[in-house]
Amino acid sequence: MKQFQYSRPATQQAVIDAINKPGAKIIAGGTNLVDLMKRGVTAPDKLIDINHLPLKNIAPVKGGLHIGALALNSVVSENKLVVAQQPLLSMALKAGASPQLRNMATVGGNILQRTRCAYFYDTTMPCNKREPGSGCGAIGGYNRMHAIFGASDKCIAVHPSDMCVALVALDATVIVQSKKGTRRIPFADFHRLPGEHPDLDNNLAAGELILGVEIPDNNFAKNSYYLKIRDRQSYAFALVSVAASLELEGNTIKNARLAMGGVAHKPWRLVEAEKALIGKPVSAETFNIAAQIAIQGAKTYGGNDFKLKLAPATITEALKHASGLV
Repeated sequence: MKQFQYSRPATQQAVIDAINKPGAKIIAGGTNLVDLMKRGVTAPDKLIDINHLPLKNIAPVKGGLHIGALALNSVVSENKLVVAQQPLLSMALKAGASPQLRNMATVGGNILQRTRCAYFYDTTMPCNKREPGSGCGAIGGYNRMHAIFGASDKCIAVHPSDMCVALVALDATVIVQSKKGTRRIPFADFHRLPGEHPDLDNNLAAGELILGVEIPDNNFAKNSYYLKIRDRQSYAFALVSVAASLELEGNTIKNARLAMGGVAHKPWRLVEAEKALIGKPVSAETFNIAAQIAIQGAKTYGGNDFKLKLAPATITEALKHASGLV
């Protein structure tokens, strides 16, 4: 590991000043960043510790719920307000990583975590995300875990977060601050597809600090479910995951939210499938139709061909659980 400097600026403004300098990286829980440093994937000159900043609050705000960037994943998943008002987020967090990691990982770090693609982590292999222009080892290589939506000929990696799948389904907003002031980024617009620049994971500008996320009030608390399909029950990333929330009026679907993980370079919102659900009766047939709409446009790369069947089956099953059919 490359030698680095460490600092703990006293104030939020001092942190923002520090991260504007070249080679500086923020560290909080470090559950992803430290791994990347050990592997030589990233080599910051200076780590800026922000753990002391007052960004751990979980509190209601006008029209929604605010969760600070330094709130621990384990704390958020058990918080009474989150469990009562946004249970989909609680379920997604509990499906992620291991209890030990959830006790260290922060909300802001979870949002910013990088892909777990093996070619990205192996510095002896080509990876356009790690080294632009070097190629994508996963295309034509081992790609069982890789994307079926939104990929490019430069990168087919997937975003690893469970939490982020729930947040995009719940129309969350990311709040960031820089020297220019505060801005709000819709969660659906925060992460990027690879396109020509897979090295850029998100639309966070240089020198911006994540303050937290806000989730608007909704009527999904009674009918939400997060389903994660993985190789083992604990500490495994999703082959396919689905965040499903329904607002029901009797047996009719009044509103719906659907998103998937393990299928794209960013948390993948299923807008057309949501539209297909609204106004329809709760039934296996309704859910199957929506699932088939959701999978339209999918492209596989050999090793992940099975996702063409697994993805719609997971959507249908998650909707059944959310609606109470099972």
